[in-house]
Order: sequence, then structure tokens, then C-alpha cells
Amino acid sequence: MTDLEKLKYPIGKYTKPENVTHEMIQDYISIIESFTQKITKEVMSLSNEQLQYTYRPGGWTIRQLVHHCADSHINAFTRFKLALTEDKPTIKPYMEALWAELADSKTSIEPSLKMIEGTHSRWTVLLKSMSHEDFQKSFVHPEHSRVFLLEESLALYAWHCRHHLEHIRLAKGA
Repeated sequence: MTDLEKLKYPIGKYTKPENVTHEMIQDYISIIESFTQKITKEVMSLSNEQLQYTYRPGGWTIRQLVHHCADSHINAFTRFKLALTEDKPTIKPYMEALWAELADSKTSIEPSLKMIEGTHSRWTVLLKSMSHEDFQKSFVHPEHSRVFLLEESLALYAWHCRHHLEHIRLAKGA
């Protein structure tokens, strides 16, 4: 793995679990539940200048990472709700790199921290209420041309939380 790859994927690339167990689901839910506290702890005392630090050359700033997590996780929460209420819905992808360049991703992080707090609070309640069968429900992701089970999507977003927290930590240390 190159140095750039280590900066891009400091916890490693996401790997789809072969078999998702009940214990793994509980761990993933715990990561989703604690994310608000962890990201807030990492960024709340940073100055505007520090929020502009990046974790790698050409990478997003800490500010953009916070806004991206709000955008990404609200989309994930919506995808869960769609899959739980519809039969294999086709979700709408979005251009996350372009979203990160919009004006709102260059503003104060407080609104996005509030969005993360609200989204993760509701998402955790939803996740804890789901049965084993619910985690077998799915959605179609047209960008990947395949079906994603909710248990896999949960694993992906638990990884996503850890992935971007590490990006923020790297940027702070840069």
C-alpha cells in the first residue's frame, strides 16, 4: 500500500463482511450511536484555520469532512427508511465530491453537527428497533448496479464513521 493509499484509507478499505452476525450488528449500531460524540469531540475546539487542514494533499478539509458526514448519513438514514417501507426501492445516488464543493460545505460546522446529532439519534432508535428480518431488507443502488442488504449497508456506514474520524485525526496532526 502506498503512502497516499494509507492516507486515503487509514483504517483500510471497506470490505463487505462474509457473514454478518447479531454481535456484529450490535457493534455497528454502537459505532453509529457514538459517532456524534466522537466527531464533536474531535472538531469543536478547532479554529477556522484548523478546520481548513486536510488529511492528505488534495483531500477534503476537516470542515468538508464534517459537512460530508452530515450529507452522507442523512442519505443513509433515508435509504434505511425506504428499504424498510418499500420492496427493494431504487435509491438516488448523489455526487458527494460535488456536494463537498457547494457553498454550504464551506460554512460553519455547527449546523452539520446538529444534523449529525439528530440523524444519528433517530437512526439509532430505528436500528435498535429492527429485527433480523428487517436487516435482510434491501435497496438497489443504480451506481453500483446491485442490491444492498441493510445489514451490509450498516457495516458500510459503521466503517464510514471510523474512516472519516481517522481522516479528521490525521488532518489535526498534519
